[in-house]
Amino acid sequence: MTSHLDPAVGTAVVLGPGGLVGTAWMAGLAAELGRRGVDLALADLIVGTSAGAIVGAMLATGEDLTRFAAPRPGASVPASAAVPRPAPAVRQEEVFAVLGDPALTPAEALRRVGRLAFEAATITEDEYLARMGRLVTARAWPERPLLITTVNIETGEPQVWDRTSGVPLIAAIAASSAAPGTTPPVAVNGHHYLDGAFGGGSPAFLAAGAGVLVLVEPLAHLFPADAPPGDTVVRITPDAETIQVFGSDLGEVTSWLPAYQAGVRQGAEAAGRVREVWPATLVQASATGRTTEHEDVPS
Repeated sequence: MTSHLDPAVGTAVVLGPGGLVGTAWMAGLAAELGRRGVDLALADLIVGTSAGAIVGAMLATGEDLTRFAAPRPGASVPASAAVPRPAPAVRQEEVFAVLGDPALTPAEALRRVGRLAFEAATITEDEYLARMGRLVTARAWPERPLLITTVNIETGEPQVWDRTSGVPLIAAIAASSAAPGTTPPVAVNGHHYLDGAFGGGSPAFLAAGAGVLVLVEPLAHLFPADAPPGDTVVRITPDAETIQVFGSDLGEVTSWLPAYQAGVRQGAEAAGRVREVWPATLVQASATGRTTEHEDVPS
């Protein structure tokens, strides 16, 4: 994959993978940043992978992230985020053993992971797409640039989609979030795709050249990586308290609200750092409401 950034892009937001708890954390983080005058939805480019694809698409299409803070009566997660999980049909140990096999090229390892995912007994693809459609209510790609990453399981190669790719938005988000053994690969134009996290984590290089970059990495504590250099790069990762909230199971539904609240807390702490590099015109726009470019009519 190469950078998809237009040379004129000034601000970019890259949202990485993180499972259910990472989705909740990023939603709370972005909601609180917006409340404090830094609306990430106003960036010139949003890049999302897996959990980041969910939150990124919601930002870019103007959905209200604060709805994830209100659970159903007697429940620990919002109705739209409640996705019952069967026991994983493929253990993560199997997946990481394949990915860590030194005898395999990266593409061959990803093809093998894809076969594991394809053969696993999970919910059906139609069920998975329907659940994703309840989580993200927008159906049309936004006009503002949004990139969603995934992996082609036949080729083992990463794939980047945008509104010109001819891929339905919900299918793109679902493919980017399709964790092997938990959810099925998603069929698009004769190929099958799985979780974009396996194609390189948080792909900050897709925003190379941005004047300002906000990089949000829910799994930085598990998969450490160097942040891109620069005085206008703000990297936000879970702090010790948030990591404790996440626990060892990134798909634990009872951790949803605590993770969202941890995101709100870290959003309050990070707002000053982001505001220092965020263009003043966008801070002002955040304070007065989003532009119509982000409006979408849920179907």
